[in-house]
Amino acid sequence: MLIFYSDDHRLHHARGELLKGELQPCFEMPARADHVLQRVRERALGEVRAPLDFGRSALLRIHPEPYLDFIANAWSRWAAQGNRADLLPSVWPARGLRGICPEDLLGAHGYYSFDSFAPITAGTWQAVYSAAQVALSAQQQLAQGASAAFALCRPPGHHAGADVMGGYCYLNNAAISAQACLDQGAKRVAILDVDYHHGNGTQAIFYARDDVLVTSLHGDPRAEYPYFLGYADETGEGPGQGYNLNLPLPAGSAWDAWSAALETACQRIAAYGAEVIVVSLGVDTYKDDPISRFKLDSPDYLRMGERIARLGTPTLFVMEGGYAVAQIGINAVNVLEGFQGI
Repeated sequence: MLIFYSDDHRLHHARGELLKGELQPCFEMPARADHVLQRVRERALGEVRAPLDFGRSALLRIHPEPYLDFIANAWSRWAAQGNRADLLPSVWPARGLRGICPEDLLGAHGYYSFDSFAPITAGTWQAVYSAAQVALSAQQQLAQGASAAFALCRPPGHHAGADVMGGYCYLNNAAISAQACLDQGAKRVAILDVDYHHGNGTQAIFYARDDVLVTSLHGDPRAEYPYFLGYADETGEGPGQGYNLNLPLPAGSAWDAWSAALETACQRIAAYGAEVIVVSLGVDTYKDDPISRFKLDSPDYLRMGERIARLGTPTLFVMEGGYAVAQIGINAVNVLEGFQGI
């Protein structure tokens, strides 16, 4: 299996995140990708390649240009005002307010965010741009006939909507990849999101479309982030009715319950007749993840990969969450080894 990775991810390293009323060290840190890369190499999983640069065109198929321009230019605007701390949003257009993007930087950041977990630093744009190129480079391998590829993306992407960031996510790498598959001739693409937190951005992007089936296993949003999407009754709208499947699970769910939900998702993907599967590979379902509450253990990730492999469909794995840093490499690579039958 070919693996794509860029050192540019280290350019995005926020100083802290607001959690329980305090500025605390970020759970989403460069060491996450470093540990996965180390494990990939220890296990000789496959060749690691730097990404190609496909430019902005594929990004624009998902994200509008004003949004991309905002992320690309936000830090220089912030620094020009004499600021050196991370740029954090602090005001949002909630109910009763108008959805107009202000000219002021702080107002614009709130307009393009849905929470405070998307700080912008001096290197954020280059990091997220390169992560998208990592995903597109891995997708190209499938287009050229590979059965699988791994995009070791950081920052992650599945919380990012078309023009909104949040949950450590800025550009939706899985959505960009799925759209690239369609643009290159695929008629039916499935996204399988196995991250603990619902991929609200991915759902929103494809919610009214019937060319991408979005399936997600995640913590019940009544009690888990992102709270405002991910319910079982969200099944799509208009042409997309029936093409969104949410499988929320209660806190404490272990392999038996989780794997039953995975089986449901896999059966739906098989019935859909997907030509390509994009897996949003979050491993924050691990029992010791600091911000999640499922109980999967490391051997379970081997079985996860084995079940996905039985679909017999070209599969692109795109790295998402996982915050038990010491175990993230073991668990992510276990999925890939299970898929390959190693």
